[in-house]
Amino acid sequence: MNIIKKIAFILFLTLSIGAGSVTAYAEEAVNSPAASNVSETISHIEKALVEIAKSDFNAAQVHLKAARASGEKITGNEAIVKKANAIVIQGQIKTKLGDIKSSSEELNKALELYKSL
Repeated sequence: MNIIKKIAFILFLTLSIGAGSVTAYAEEAVNSPAASNVSETISHIEKALVEIAKSDFNAAQVHLKAARASGEKITGNEAIVKKANAIVIQGQIKTKLGDIKSSSEELNKALELYKSL
């Protein structure tokens, strides 16, 4: 009977340690720098879209520069990141030209790509 209790205790201890390590990995992935860079980039693009809608192109340019800087720090899924960064650059160019409709369309495309990460 003593052997059964020891085996049950060891099994329980092993399972609880294993479950704790899985939780730690999941928490690390959520708080990773890549995730914060993605959310920061999304935030700047959304703020730029608001400024473009107000026709405040100077403030939009500031947010787009910040979005490009944080977008370059994103790691993983290189093809999507590269494409999204290129679209942000196109949106930035169209914003400099004062084209509200085209720049908003480009930035919304980039926003969708960043949200897919």
